[in-house]
Amino acid sequence: MNTDTPQRALQEFHTIFHRLREQLCRVIVGHRDALDQILVAFFAGGHVLIEGVPGTGKTLMVRALGEALNLSFKRIQFTVDLMPADITGTRMVMEESGRREFVFMPGPLFTHVLLADEINRATPKTQSALLEAMAELQVTVAGSTYRLEPPFFVLATLNPIEMEGTYPLPEAQLDRFFFKVVLGYPDHAAMQQIIGSTTGPALPAVEPVFARDEAAVRIERLRALVREVLAAPHLEEYAATVVHATVPADAKFAPRRDTPLRPDDHINRYVSFGSSPRGGQALLLGAKVWALLDGRVNVTYDDIDHVAIPALNHRLVLNFAAIADGIDPRSLIERVLHAAQKLRH
Repeated sequence: MNTDTPQRALQEFHTIFHRLREQLCRVIVGHRDALDQILVAFFAGGHVLIEGVPGTGKTLMVRALGEALNLSFKRIQFTVDLMPADITGTRMVMEESGRREFVFMPGPLFTHVLLADEINRATPKTQSALLEAMAELQVTVAGSTYRLEPPFFVLATLNPIEMEGTYPLPEAQLDRFFFKVVLGYPDHAAMQQIIGSTTGPALPAVEPVFARDEAAVRIERLRALVREVLAAPHLEEYAATVVHATVPADAKFAPRRDTPLRPDDHINRYVSFGSSPRGGQALLLGAKVWALLDGRVNVTYDDIDHVAIPALNHRLVLNFAAIADGIDPRSLIERVLHAAQKLRH
């Protein structure tokens, strides 16, 4: 971090984060933790998967974020008949001055903020069309590669897999998402506020936090600031310990058990595959954002614990025994954290 102006950089980050949160809270009621998780992932440079039943504000949340950031925003409604070319774009024959040539027509993927609405209503082939863009900030069509302009942020909404007309997301695609945020039903007070604020003569509105011509540059600068936050070697080891503890002992490609914490009986019984190294990257980068929000330029154990559930809950592949016994990833991650915390003392 630039030692000349560390306090100014910290203050700028803190101010912008809270201004974004304030604007989102004007239209989103009852999901404060979810909003924080989405903003943490955004400034860490990751993508977010939002799961919840229809009508809980998933789409509104993403649209409001695009308006607050004042970046280009596009929405793709995923359906069973959607094709990969409908997302990435395609080459079309154009005629000019008597000559015909192929011209690439960009799809809705070419934007800054992309809402992939109900992503699991499309087939896995179409879902996977996002992978290259999410990982490498580019799209390849007919052998030609086209770059996407940063910042590029995908927020995909996901209906629970038990609902009709849904397809499970491939594990490789799930792993590309930085966080998975789960939206539950609002409590009674929040439900009353939602009903009142959305049925009156004037609907809540979001005001942009950035000017349009400076948004991309300032966001990239803040993302670079996140990566400059310091993480001591013992905290990097702690993140690796948590990730390794999610991998069952008998899993294919399981790591050598020279780690400080072995997987417990619940992990061995209910998990088929644990978190990948991307889970560890999400732990550390998410923790760096929380450190900045707390006015620090160094990561603590609590910062890592704070982001563990959204960073890892979609990276644990559970087996049939877990489904039969009603076990969810959150409870398993909480057990891992409880065991890992004992090693800190």
